[in-house]
Amino acid sequence: MGITIILFYFLFPALILYLSTKYSIVNKIGVVVICYAAGLLLGLVDFIPESISGTQELLMGFSILVGIPLVLFSENILKWVKMAKNTFISLLLGVASVVVLVIVGYFIFREKLPEIAKVSGMMIGVYTGGTANMAAIARGLGVEEELFILTNTVEIAVGALILLFLITGAKPLFGLFMRPYKAGENKHLNNQVNMDMSSFESYEGFFSRAGLPDLGKAFGIALVIFGLSYGMGFLFTGDIRQTIPVLAVTTLGILASLVPAVHNIKKSFQLGMYWIYVFCLIIASKADLAALFNPESVGLVLNMFLFISLVIVGSLVLHALLSWIFKISVDEYIITSTALANSPPFVPVVAAAMRNKEVVIPGMIIGVIGYAIGNYLGVAIAYLLM
Repeated sequence: MGITIILFYFLFPALILYLSTKYSIVNKIGVVVICYAAGLLLGLVDFIPESISGTQELLMGFSILVGIPLVLFSENILKWVKMAKNTFISLLLGVASVVVLVIVGYFIFREKLPEIAKVSGMMIGVYTGGTANMAAIARGLGVEEELFILTNTVEIAVGALILLFLITGAKPLFGLFMRPYKAGENKHLNNQVNMDMSSFESYEGFFSRAGLPDLGKAFGIALVIFGLSYGMGFLFTGDIRQTIPVLAVTTLGILASLVPAVHNIKKSFQLGMYWIYVFCLIIASKADLAALFNPESVGLVLNMFLFISLVIVGSLVLHALLSWIFKISVDEYIITSTALANSPPFVPVVAAAMRNKEVVIPGMIIGVIGYAIGNYLGVAIAYLLM
């Protein structure tokens, strides 16, 4: 039974990703949501023998420390340098807003939520870089499975509502006081930067034989980074021993992305996300859902919902006010908020809803910067609040 479960951990995310290339409904639901649901169901039916508990821990650590550098290989710091002024300012304002609201939320809920410093770090990570950063920070800070599942479940629910708002009502509302976007504002950036958006959205070709050499190369480099980073952890003692490898793989992943031969490897981002989904499946299967959502936990769930809503909604409002002060256009504000709060794959969706293709490239760049800075910032805030 133990071997069957382990095989399931590896094969189920791959199956869902394959189905996402065939059926659009899979992408609409979300691969991460499906993996969480499958993991929770697996834990509920009590199929998992206790004998593989140690193996689960090893697989979670491995999947995160290999997945993060693979996600970052597609980074290109040169794109950051070329970023338009308004876009860069909007990015700084967005990050500053979430940091402020996380700290405010910490002081409001510090007596109501367990391990709130760690939850705060995870919220910084998920707001700037999405699930990949949240999972990495959770691993680095030693967050319990149940707390991670609760935080991410509530964040997904709130995030879905925010995405709907960004698509439908954000521009009419914030356009009442923010300046309109002027056509051509990001022409210089769009002309210089050729970003292939499919690198964030599509798994087409991921399962073809032609792509295996590239995937093997990327995985091999990630394994070297994993080995070096994991080894660095043994140079430290205490809780920070778990944190160091996460920061190390982030740093080495960014440095590796500066090498053209690494940066140009196709589908490395998708391979990294596969390992993130493996992590999500495993950690969900370890969660005690019955204990988490029993009547005695209603207060905990409600406080988590209020904390996360405060952080996300409050960040959007503060970011809007700061953008108004700094004369950032409403379109640039919305696309920055989308890239930070919902990650790069949603940027083209929101840009299409605004009927402004010019903001797609800046939004995508902001999203990939979030992947790079999320781990550092999340860990820093968590340790600051502990």
